[in-house]
Amino acid sequence: MNNSLISCIHLPELAVIEISGEDAVSFLHGQLTQDVEGLQQGQARLAAYCTAKGRVLATLVFWKEGACLRAMLRSDLAETFVRRLSMFVLRAKVRLRVEPVAVLGRLSDGNEGAGTEPWSVTVSDDFVDIATPSASAGKVRWWRVPRLGLEQPSDTPPATSAEQAAAWQAADIAAGLPWVQAATQDMFIPQTLNLDLIGGVNFTKGCYPGQEVVARAHYRGAVKRRMAYGVVRQAASHAGTDPGSDTYDARHPDTPCGRIVNTSMAGDTIHVLMEVRLADLGEADFRLDGPEGPAIQDVALPDGVDAD
Repeated sequence: MNNSLISCIHLPELAVIEISGEDAVSFLHGQLTQDVEGLQQGQARLAAYCTAKGRVLATLVFWKEGACLRAMLRSDLAETFVRRLSMFVLRAKVRLRVEPVAVLGRLSDGNEGAGTEPWSVTVSDDFVDIATPSASAGKVRWWRVPRLGLEQPSDTPPATSAEQAAAWQAADIAAGLPWVQAATQDMFIPQTLNLDLIGGVNFTKGCYPGQEVVARAHYRGAVKRRMAYGVVRQAASHAGTDPGSDTYDARHPDTPCGRIVNTSMAGDTIHVLMEVRLADLGEADFRLDGPEGPAIQDVALPDGVDAD
C-alpha cells in the first residue's frame, strides 16, 4: 500500500480536465470569470464558467502544471464542459480532454500543513496537492490529484465510506465553497453563489461570457440574493434537499423563497448551502421540503464569505 494514500478519501463527484496547447492560457482567460493569465505556478484559483446571460454553468478550480492548465469540477459536468468549450476553440491551438484520474481528499495529520494558505499548490513525485478552504483554521484539507501524465495512480483509489464522503462534502459546505452540478446549471449568477466574496470573480480582467451582466450587478449594487449556510438537526432523511430544490419561509407559505445549492447529510445533520434573499437573513423561518417541513438553522460562514 502506498503510504501517500493513507488518510485519503476518494471523491468520485470531482473530475479533472487538461487544457493544453500554445493558446491554452489566453483561451481559458477569455472564458472564465477569473484571471488565468496572471496565475503563477504553485497557486490555484476558483472560477465560474457562465452563459452569455451571466448564469453559472460550472464552478471550477484551476492551476498550472508545467506548460498546461488543469481544472477540477463536478464529474457530471466534465464531458459537456469540454464539448461546449471545444465549440469556441476555432483556430486557437488548444486541446481539452477529461483526464482518467481519481480525485482524492487528504486530511491533515497533527500539525501537518500548519500555516498553509488555501489555494496553494504543492507538487510531489506522484501527486499535486491543492490546499482547500476550510471553516476551521486548525483543519487543513487538500485535494489530491495524480500529476499530469500519471493517469493511473500508483494505487487504486482508497475505499471510502459514505460517512467519510458526506463529511468531506459537509466541510466544503461549511467553508462556503459552492459546486455547481448538472441539476443547478443556469440557475445562479456568480454573486448569488458568493463567488465574488471568495475570490472566484475578477472584475478587472476583461471580457468573458456573461461579463456585462456580472459586472453590472457588482457596480450597480443589484445583488439581491446570496448564498447562506444552514443545518437541519436530528434529520431523518434527505427529503427536499436535492440540489436545485426549493426552500421555503414558514412566514410566507405560498411561494418558495430560494433554492438548494449543495447538500450533504453527515450523521443525523443535513448541511445545506442555499440561495436566500438578503432581506430574509435573520428574519425568515427557513424550511426544507415545504413551508411546514424541517426547520433550517442558520449557521455563519467564515469571515469574508458570509452573505451579511
